[in-house]
Amino acid sequence: MIWENSSYLWFLLLIPALYGGYWWYMRYQTKKRIAYFDDRLVNQLRQNYWRTGDKMRLWSLLAAALFFIIALAGPKIGTEVREVQRRGVNMLVALDLSRSMNAEDVNPNRLAKAKIEINRLINRLQGDRVGLLVFTDEAFVQVPFTTDYSAFRMLLDISNTDQMPTSGTNFNAAMEQAIEAFESIEQRGNAANVLLFVADGENHGPDFRPAMNHLIEMGVIMFSVGIGTSEGGPIPIYNQNGQLSGYHRDQQGNTVTTRLGSETMREIASSGGGEYYEIRSGSDNIEPFFSKLDELERGEYQTQEFADYKNQYQLVLLLGIFFLIVALFFPDNKPDREMVKKLRFKTPEPKNQQ
Repeated sequence: MIWENSSYLWFLLLIPALYGGYWWYMRYQTKKRIAYFDDRLVNQLRQNYWRTGDKMRLWSLLAAALFFIIALAGPKIGTEVREVQRRGVNMLVALDLSRSMNAEDVNPNRLAKAKIEINRLINRLQGDRVGLLVFTDEAFVQVPFTTDYSAFRMLLDISNTDQMPTSGTNFNAAMEQAIEAFESIEQRGNAANVLLFVADGENHGPDFRPAMNHLIEMGVIMFSVGIGTSEGGPIPIYNQNGQLSGYHRDQQGNTVTTRLGSETMREIASSGGGEYYEIRSGSDNIEPFFSKLDELERGEYQTQEFADYKNQYQLVLLLGIFFLIVALFFPDNKPDREMVKKLRFKTPEPKNQQ
């Protein structure tokens, strides 16, 4: 047996408290009565008092409280089989973790803002499968396609630019890894396959267009999010204490300035049949993408049967109502047997005959 709301079981402690309060009150009343009245007078005034009936009312009231509390806690006994059908799209988020994503031309920085928007997206999903691909010069799937959004958020939060072995940017590696990810999932129905490409647009790898065309042939719809400004900004370096220690410099000692490559990001979205969104400040968002995602076709990709405990509070509630009725209407006075006999055997007087 398990409980729907086990915290309500703490109210069971009220039952011995109620009984203790009743016992103290009766003891107090008895002492008070003895001090002012003679026992013979009390017995004369309470000729029909029935102590057993009084106890029955008390125990019935306590039993009613017991069953009401148990019903409120929701006892779940036995199992029932439920069938759950999941419908949605298959969406893969490709997130750039190159060093340039630490630039602070977008508040608080490019990567932090990207995580904020991706988390807002996850909060809007209902039944869609989502995966996370991270890349620099190399790419790998950080979160395989899943409907466990809590696990996705946790692994997204720990994603940072220091976890990757290299610091460059290779869009081709990300596209090829996306091909493998979409090929690995079981396709059911007509669920749309979506690639959301989140990066600052700087690409230092080989030509990514062959891999991108392969994704298009697979029916993957590509949306892109460019994060950064055309003016760009330096790439900060922080020490172990989180304090700014300088900025990245090139081989000549000049501070490196990273800028948003919007042309590349626009090309990915236009070629992939999606849309391009741009985040240039901390107040910008990808809200239009949410409505576009709702327009895509959702397929039934999973039918799952599982056994669940069945809530059985109804029977316990009926027992509580029964004992409450007994407590309210059970007599605490003995019926007068002599009076009952007289009423039962009393013969009616004959009517006067005219």
